[in-house]
Amino acid sequence: MKRTTIKRIFGYVGKYKVHLIALVICAILGNTLFILSPLLTGKAIDYIIGAGQVDFQGLIRTISSLLLIYIISSIFQWLMSVISNIAANNTIHDIRKEAFDKLNTLPLRYFDSNPHGDIISRLTNDIEAISDGLFQGITQIISAVIIIIGCFIFMLTISPIITLVVVLITPLCFFIASFIAKHSKRMYGAQTKTVGELNGYVEEMIGNSKVVKAFGFEQNTLEHFKEINSRLYTVGQKAQWYSSLTNPTTRLVNNIAYVSVTMIGGFMALAGRLSVGNIASFLTYSNQFAKPINEITSITSQIQLAIASAERIFALLDQESEPEALKPKEGLENCQGEVTFKDVNFSYSPEVSLIRNFNLQVKKGQTVAIVGPTGAGKTTLVNLLMNFYQINSGEIQIDGKNIYYIHRDKLRQSIGMVLQDSWLFSGTIADNIAYGKPEASREEIIEAAKASWAHSFIKRLPNGYDTLIDEEGSNLSQGQKQLLTIARVMIMDPPMLVLDEATSSIDTRTEINIQKAFHKMMEGRTSFVIAHRLSTIKEADVILVLQNGNIVEQGKHEELLRQAGFYHKLYYSQFTA
Repeated sequence: MKRTTIKRIFGYVGKYKVHLIALVICAILGNTLFILSPLLTGKAIDYIIGAGQVDFQGLIRTISSLLLIYIISSIFQWLMSVISNIAANNTIHDIRKEAFDKLNTLPLRYFDSNPHGDIISRLTNDIEAISDGLFQGITQIISAVIIIIGCFIFMLTISPIITLVVVLITPLCFFIASFIAKHSKRMYGAQTKTVGELNGYVEEMIGNSKVVKAFGFEQNTLEHFKEINSRLYTVGQKAQWYSSLTNPTTRLVNNIAYVSVTMIGGFMALAGRLSVGNIASFLTYSNQFAKPINEITSITSQIQLAIASAERIFALLDQESEPEALKPKEGLENCQGEVTFKDVNFSYSPEVSLIRNFNLQVKKGQTVAIVGPTGAGKTTLVNLLMNFYQINSGEIQIDGKNIYYIHRDKLRQSIGMVLQDSWLFSGTIADNIAYGKPEASREEIIEAAKASWAHSFIKRLPNGYDTLIDEEGSNLSQGQKQLLTIARVMIMDPPMLVLDEATSSIDTRTEINIQKAFHKMMEGRTSFVIAHRLSTIKEADVILVLQNGNIVEQGKHEELLRQAGFYHKLYYSQFTA
């Protein structure tokens, strides 16, 4: 799993080959110049103590060369940082965009079964962790390879014997880091998962803060938060504890190598086989040889966290998207709105069957009201019509075309939907009304608002149609938000309508006006109306009474009352104690 994750990350990075090539060139030039500095330093020392008197001319030339090398090397190091930052940010941009695009293709089933806060955490915290690990990893790994190879070559030119000692001792750092990484990876995976859980819980509590306060549940909420937060502290502490072992242990190994070089170099200097300058150069090279290993092991925690976060992102990207329409894809030009359900079977889970052998024929322009007790399958029917969920068997047709042969966008653009839960985004009133028709003119927006009886309250707002709506429309009443969502559908002028408890949040007087607007809007359009207040659907062409996913009664309002069946009981239960 880890290798696959790293391979996929580098697959994204590989899209920016020009940046990587420039990064490698800067790393080679900058680090090569930097590697030359110990040789010049050793040469400067020999100028001072090698011949019994100071060679000032040679010393000045050497120091000037060192200064120039350090300046040029610093410029290349700065360029490396800039280029790696650009490459990392572009890579994260691609991953974030692909993840968000994936959200738009996922079926509703995924959002129903996963906490929204955890999904948000994947697109924010997890991607940010990948960004940190990627930025650190690219620069450190490329520089490490060049420095290790360069230092090894220069150490060989000074003393192959001491080089062998360094090469035998230093690689122990990799084995230690690998051993610790295996244990810390599991903890970092648990940490990212718990962060997602915590975000999901916070998002849920903030979104339902009124309910929490109304039921006096603040203390229980706090206790649950403390429990999740405590688990996050525990796994985070363990992950940090494991990763914190890496740097001290690798430095211990490096110090052992340093002491070994000093001792062996001292004996060789006494034997006249090495100069003091060569020993000084070799000590610097041994430090440089170990430095990239230390730096890589010091960011092990960031890399492990980035890998764990990447696994969560790729798990999201690997989710099965909504199936594409079967080929050939068809449109719904000149849609008439004739709807047919043929032997439809559907269930949210294999264990519990909901809709069984459902059949329905709806003619053009008919208004179909769907009523029944909670859980009867009313909203499920329109969700199936909108192709939000896949049926288990059977067929749903619009104008004789199987909806699975129709392009999904064309299908949903042909159906205007007003839900019980109104949703508005941060923006102006006009932008929210024109959500389904971005090219709409101001006159069309105003006409739609007038038709939905929203114009009067909009004109009373400080900036009218240019009034900014807060997040989720918190500066509007529930009824006002619902009027705007109705106007949003009216401006689309779709051939079919779905009204799912569309007037549930509106007062009785406004509802009368809305019903008039609905009747006008539904003229000549096929409409599906889900209602619990049965007084609002008396004029429907046909009323379907659902129970346990099946039609138990069907007919007009008066016909169903005369039957004195289930509908009769539902209707009069609203007017009697």
